[in-house]
Amino acid sequence: MEERILIVDDEERICSDLARRLTQDGYSCMTAKNIREAFSQFYGSAFSLILFDIEMAEMNGIEFLKKIKAMDAGMLIVMMTKVPRIEMALEAVRLGAYDFIIDPSNSDLVALSVKRALEKKRLEEELEIHRTNLENLIGERTSRLQEAYRVLKKTRLDSVKVLVEAIDAKDPYTRGHSNRVSKISVEVAAQFGFTEDQLEILEYGALLHDIGKIGIKDEILQKPGRLSSKEYQHIQEHPLIGVKIVEGVEFFRDKIPMIRNHHERFDGSGYPDGLVGEAIPLEARIVSIADAFDAMTSLRPHRRAMPLEDALMEMGKGRGTQFDPHFLEIFLEEKIFESLKAQGANK
Repeated sequence: MEERILIVDDEERICSDLARRLTQDGYSCMTAKNIREAFSQFYGSAFSLILFDIEMAEMNGIEFLKKIKAMDAGMLIVMMTKVPRIEMALEAVRLGAYDFIIDPSNSDLVALSVKRALEKKRLEEELEIHRTNLENLIGERTSRLQEAYRVLKKTRLDSVKVLVEAIDAKDPYTRGHSNRVSKISVEVAAQFGFTEDQLEILEYGALLHDIGKIGIKDEILQKPGRLSSKEYQHIQEHPLIGVKIVEGVEFFRDKIPMIRNHHERFDGSGYPDGLVGEAIPLEARIVSIADAFDAMTSLRPHRRAMPLEDALMEMGKGRGTQFDPHFLEIFLEEKIFESLKAQGANK
């Protein structure tokens, strides 16, 4: 595209000499002998650069520079003067002038300054195009990566849910138990202030908390009456069985505390490690609350599902003994149950 240059000088000879010289370099030039003409030309045409005599009668060059920059901050301006004043030159450059030429009659010097200014502008425009293209490319790649990560997360979650359904299928009375425990746990943790990454780990860990029941005999899991002491001891092995199942898989490594310790009690009377208070992993303390509540409100072979109000009263009795008091308080808040009912987490 042809570069257009506006030359503003009250000496007609300088205007014509510069226009002739710059036309030889392939530029399209227009001239103005006063400020009124300069603004008229500026409003009427698009220019790539303005050459301006700083000593015009109607307005000094600094004021003209300010007005032009206010209207078009990217406009290239080369100031010219026959009377060198260093303070004015510094002020002009500070305000955005590209160059300050002391001898406007030296048309070759002016042409060189114009050439450099326009080359700088072209380079900046090319860099801006490259930057925009790079941003677009990065945006596209980021979007693709985010979509791939979303698909990977969904695939992982679906795979875990298939495994969980296999666990729940061993005992028809606990169908959906792991999914409900996961929803309740995530809701409590979200109220507590878990990050998105922490919530994701908790979601998987809560889903898998009973994975060890795969190794428990069906006749024990589905026994309609009370368990014998030996059978109960066998049931208590499921956290450690679960750990053995997942410990060789890197993805499940940070979910192991929930699988191993969701039956610990706050007072230290739980299993398998007899941990006390805050020694119990934080996520396991949350899962233990959700696990106990869903067990109480679910139909089991040897008893009916406990009504919600009775279950909540029973949960409250475990404050500080079975359950972490702080997480239990969050769980018992009414807004947790409103959210869970909206999700259909409870039966």
